[in-house]
This record gives sequence, structure tokens and C-alpha cells, in this order.
Amino acid sequence: MAPTKPNPRAQKAKAKERARAKKAAVNTRELLANATAMLEVGDAEGAAKAARAAYEHIGDGGQQAGAALTLLGQINIEMGEIDRARKYLMSAAKVDEAGTLPEELGGGPDKFLWLAQLSEEGGQDSVSWYERGAAVLRTQIQTLGDALDSLPLTRHEQEAVIAEKRRKLADTLCAVTEVYMTDLSWEEDAEQRCEALITEATMLAPELADTWQTVANVRISQSRTKEAQEALKRSLDFWIHLPPEDPGVPAFPTRVSLVRLLIEVGMEQRAIEVAERLISEDDQSVEAWYLGGYGRYVLGEKLKSGNQASDSDDWEDIWQSARKRLAQCLRIFDAEEYEDERLREHSQELLASINNELGDAPDQGDDQAAWEDTEDGGDDDDDDDDDDGDAEMQ
Repeated sequence: MAPTKPNPRAQKAKAKERARAKKAAVNTRELLANATAMLEVGDAEGAAKAARAAYEHIGDGGQQAGAALTLLGQINIEMGEIDRARKYLMSAAKVDEAGTLPEELGGGPDKFLWLAQLSEEGGQDSVSWYERGAAVLRTQIQTLGDALDSLPLTRHEQEAVIAEKRRKLADTLCAVTEVYMTDLSWEEDAEQRCEALITEATMLAPELADTWQTVANVRISQSRTKEAQEALKRSLDFWIHLPPEDPGVPAFPTRVSLVRLLIEVGMEQRAIEVAERLISEDDQSVEAWYLGGYGRYVLGEKLKSGNQASDSDDWEDIWQSARKRLAQCLRIFDAEEYEDERLREHSQELLASINNELGDAPDQGDDQAAWEDTEDGGDDDDDDDDDDGDAEMQ
């Protein structure tokens, strides 16, 4: 009997069936969960591989496409691939334009908030993305509040979820405030917008340290120094007693900004305290060493000029300590090829001023000098525990 002639249509149908079976065998939800877990432990490459595999099986029109795209965006941010991350997040925003999809399907505010931070235009474009994210958060908070007693979670668990959403919204409003204080400061209503934003943020999350730090920044821009000092004290009180790993401690860059604000409003003692914590957490941070030295320089200058009461010779000891920290800052600056030339120049200016008064520093032999100073008390010039003493500036 002659062989049966192959049926192209039947073969094509079988091939499609095999492809569907293969696709069904892949658990995309599990792949996305694995990718998220890998990202959380720092395995960005592994996370990218799992997330790409999930997206290939989901396809552009799949239910979980938004989740895969958002996750791929976050992974590429972690990998430093900012342009690629922006493309993924823009695609995710198109899948869920209003942010109303369930979060497990890529809904929610995160993609909008990331796009605000990654905006190439900044200014109003960033604000527009932040506002989209804020609108989603407000809706979520309202929905969760309305369904407080009808969801499967306990009331306590549900209230915790709402509180976290409120903190996230407060953070978003603070981010918008920062844009109006920088890129959009020329807008006629910039100050009014900042005032409205920080008022809402403090009402949403009065226990959030970052919120009060933003309030202080606004008050400084308004030359309302006393109010800025009070806001910074309030911010510090929420976390200064906590260990570094506590989730209530603000992020490292936020605390770097905090030190700058503390110095600006004359709270040098507290600035030095925070800077020392930063150095203990990351002894290769150029900015932490610089700010530790700068804070001491300013405090010593006040003591030297008689603008702040203390023992007559304290300013020299403080400047000696400042010199060691500034020298360490410049050593790490050169070793890591740091790029902030203004920081380098200011550090050199401060060192020149100190050397002009105290004479050149003795040759320490090696880099241990700054370490020993920190380890042997680092706060030897910080024994004034009276916070209010910082406020006696001008």
C-alpha cells in the first residue's frame, strides 16, 4: 500500500497543540514570584531571566503582561539599564492606564511612580506621573476603607495595609513637593502647592520621618528657620534611637540629605551624630565623611568666634577631628574616582582653612588615622547633649 501523503493542515494543528501544551506547562505566576524573590536577594540577572521567560509565555495580550513588564522595569533599574527600564514601564502603563487592574496582574501605582523618577524631562512630566500614582493610591485607600469589615483579612491586618498605602501616598506627595522646590520653583503657585502637599502628607502619615524632613526643607526655603528646626527634631525622634536595620530608619540617601539640612539650620551636634551613624554603616561613603567633617568645621567655627558657648579650647579639638574626616573623604574620593568636583573643592577649602589655623597635619603614615579617631570615640567633640544648643545659631 502506498504511504499516506502528509496532511499539512493536520501537522500544523498538531504543532499548535504541542505549543499550547508547552505553554500551559509553564507556570507564569510561579516564574514571576521567583523573579521577585531573586530580585529581593540581589540576583538581578536571575530575576531578569525568569521575568523574561514569564513575559514570553504571557505575551503582550496576556492577563499578567502588566505584572511582567513592571517587574522587568524594576529589574533593569537595579541593573542600571535605565532606558530599557523606562520602555518596560511605559509598556506596563499602557496595559493598565488607570492603575485599576489587580496588583497581581500589574495594576497599582508602582509603574507610574517609577516613571516619575525616571522621567527624562523632569518637571511637569514627573509631576504628571506622580499624580497618576497618587490618584491610584487614593482610590485604593478609599476602597479598602469602605470594605474594612468585608474582606478576608482581619481588621488589624486590613488597617495595616491601609496605613502602608497612606505612607506611600505621603511619600509620593513629598516627592512632588521636591519637584516644585527644584525644577518647578519658577511656577507662580509653587509655594502654595508645596504648602498644600506637605499639609496633606503630614495628615496622612504624621509618624513618617521623611514627611517632616520635607516639611523642614520647605520651611528653610521660606526662611522660617525655627519651624524647620522643630520639624527636623520631630523627624529625628522617630528613628534616631533605632538600630540601623530597623525599617523605621530612613534610607541612606535620605539621611545624607538630612545632615545637610541640619547643618543649614544650625543643628551641628545632631548633624554630626547622624553623619557618624552613616560612616558606621558605610565607611566608604564619600559624602558621609565629608559631612562629618563639614559639620565639625561649622561647629568649631562658631566656638572659635564665640557664637556658641563651650570650653575655650574646644574648637581646636573639633577642627582636628574635622580635618581627619575631610582627609579621609578625599582619600576615598580619589580611590573611587568620585565625580562630585564641588564636594572635592569644598573639602579642600575647609582643610586649607583648618591648616591655616592649626598648622599642617602631622604625617599619619596610613589611612588608619580617621578610623582610629572614629573608633576611639568619634564623638569626642559631641558631648553636649542639649539639642537646643544646636538651635542657637545666629
